[in-house]
Amino acid sequence: MLFAEVIVDISIKSLDRPFQYLVPQEMEGQAVVGAQVVIPFGMGNRQMKGFIIGLSDTPNFDVNKTKRILKVEKQGVVAESHLLSLAYWMKENYGASMNDAIKAVMPVRREIKEKVERFIFPKISMDELAAQRDFFLQKHNVARVRLLNGLLEQESVMEEGLDYDYVVKVLKVSQAVIRGLEERGLILVSSKQLYRNPLENQLQCDSRPLLNQEQQAVVDSFCKKYDSGVRGDYLIHGVTGSGKTEIYMNLIEHVLDQGQQAIVLIPEIALTFQTVNRFYGRFGDKVSIMHSRLSAGERYDQFLRAKRGEIQIMIGPRSALFTPFDRLGLIVMDEEHESSYQSDSMPKYHAREVAVQRGKMLGASVVLGSATPSLEAYYRCEKGEYILYSLKRRAGSAGLPDVQIVDMREELKAKNYSVFSRPLQKMIEQRLAKKEQVILFLNRRGYAGFVSCRLCGEVIQCDSCSVSLKPHEYGGRVTRLKCHYCGAEKPMPSVCPVCGSKYIGTFGLGTQQVEEMVRKRFPGAGVLRMDADTTTGKEGHNQILRAFSEQQADILVGTQMIVKGHDFPNVTLVGVLAADLSLNANHYRASERTFQLLAQAAGRAGRGEKPGDVVFQTYQPEHYSIVSAAREDYLDFYRQELAVRQMLHYPPISNILEVLSFSKEKEKATELSVKLREEIEKEEGIVLLGPNDAPIAKLRDWYRRVMYIKSGDYPLLCRVRNRLEAWLLMQEEYKDCMVTFDMNS
Repeated sequence: MLFAEVIVDISIKSLDRPFQYLVPQEMEGQAVVGAQVVIPFGMGNRQMKGFIIGLSDTPNFDVNKTKRILKVEKQGVVAESHLLSLAYWMKENYGASMNDAIKAVMPVRREIKEKVERFIFPKISMDELAAQRDFFLQKHNVARVRLLNGLLEQESVMEEGLDYDYVVKVLKVSQAVIRGLEERGLILVSSKQLYRNPLENQLQCDSRPLLNQEQQAVVDSFCKKYDSGVRGDYLIHGVTGSGKTEIYMNLIEHVLDQGQQAIVLIPEIALTFQTVNRFYGRFGDKVSIMHSRLSAGERYDQFLRAKRGEIQIMIGPRSALFTPFDRLGLIVMDEEHESSYQSDSMPKYHAREVAVQRGKMLGASVVLGSATPSLEAYYRCEKGEYILYSLKRRAGSAGLPDVQIVDMREELKAKNYSVFSRPLQKMIEQRLAKKEQVILFLNRRGYAGFVSCRLCGEVIQCDSCSVSLKPHEYGGRVTRLKCHYCGAEKPMPSVCPVCGSKYIGTFGLGTQQVEEMVRKRFPGAGVLRMDADTTTGKEGHNQILRAFSEQQADILVGTQMIVKGHDFPNVTLVGVLAADLSLNANHYRASERTFQLLAQAAGRAGRGEKPGDVVFQTYQPEHYSIVSAAREDYLDFYRQELAVRQMLHYPPISNILEVLSFSKEKEKATELSVKLREEIEKEEGIVLLGPNDAPIAKLRDWYRRVMYIKSGDYPLLCRVRNRLEAWLLMQEEYKDCMVTFDMNS
């Protein structure tokens, strides 16, 4: 007898344990670890889905009382056993349920219809087929006659067959008739699975730039270690344009030559266009991609292809990390500093930590790359946990751009009230005259910051979230206000809803507004805008990037997505319109993110043969993150920021656990956070901050309270989290509340 340990697909902590079921004899071949099953659950034997996480021939209970598995799902990718082990590690480290962790490593789970191509072949000779046709003609079996005529009229039918869909739709022959002829032994129906391939229109072009001395040294060092059996964790710290992608491709080629596979993580869908072009050009059909804008069918097929060993390289954001490769030799994580590598749903994992753990489990190397590494990654290099490679110059002949910091306070004194400083305006005019391209970057989306009454100061807010609504323009004027958190909409008011004043309007600066200003100030220029509002749809990003790459526009205006990883040789000027905007964020990483953003933005200029210029417009020109970014001096920024983190006990020096509690009732949210604090205070050796209202105190009608717990001892914080989870299970009065945990985000 075979018994399966099944985790039930239900998000209740008390049920977050395996239940044993008997595997019926006819299902034993399908019931493998990682398979999804349908089981009877609870007193009423409600049919539920679950995952097999273990198999045994020893029953835990009386066999006669052990329930049986009802069905093994044939659809859905079966998780590799090591991915289930990885899910368990994530559950333990990030405080999720096992079920949530399994869902993270098995993102393709819903029923997807396989795409199949079918052909009908004669199973007898053509003469015998004609005789059968005549026989059916006498019997007036007209549908059978149409099908056999179709086969007889197809010259190469013995080799190529007759398209099944053509027979059904054009010849009007039912599936029952086809089945009947097959049962008589007259025809054979052959099926071939087709894959939905998101890369089917890509061209392969194997161009291999010659590596410079720095690049070659990194490749040689890695390959030497890899061939000697060393499977290490590496950080490639290279200035923007230093050719990290070429290094990745050489490392991957070496790993593939050993019969192994590779995963390439990229931070955002916006990077897919150019990244995939380069990888597909080099590796062709060995490459596939995974991202959120693929259809469910496309995602399902890519996982199937990976599991069947039909591809060797998977490219995508953090979810691609769980590609079911069984011969994984290398994980590359490009732009490892990006915040999008941090999951915002349970389990709240960081892809960097999970990549390192998966590498350890499978004996794979992990290569991180960035021009502006996270403090955590560089700190681990200093501690000897990662091997550091440095690239100090750009690949090819390109030099680093000249960066100018413009103090916008001085512009104001000079009565320049424009969003463009005088130096930036002059440089844009020069670039347009020379037919060169310009990128203008603003860390905002939408038309403007908010809508406010100038008489009473009322700001129009979302009814369900404690945030201001953002104006959106339709047909040349602002008509709708949207919440960027819950999606709620309101019409743009003509008068203030509080005091009735007509002095109500938009405040702040958005990309749409900047686009209008650019068109007005530089009327002859072709302008494209790229932000979350213009990139809807599967091909939204690619269409804009392709148009700009083909020089169909002179100026590209956009948010963060335009300054990360893209390579446009004709861009010789980058203007950052509000360099200090992200410094005002209420987060301990604000300075780090500002430095990274500015350094990445500066890196878009002068990547071809023409020299580049960058303008940082700011009201805080003396801030070390802005000054260091202008100099492209990472070490200067790292030392100053690390000193601040040391003083305040923030990561990477210490660890910080965020405890976020939610309730639909404001008083209950406050009461729960106080009780949680009392429970936390029973532990020694920690620093506790809060509880306070969360930065967004109300979201989708949930009131939110937050606490932060600091400690240099990571296992201690895990114990605190486990203590709180156990305490919450015992509290009936807080069953309608929620608590989430987030470590070092």
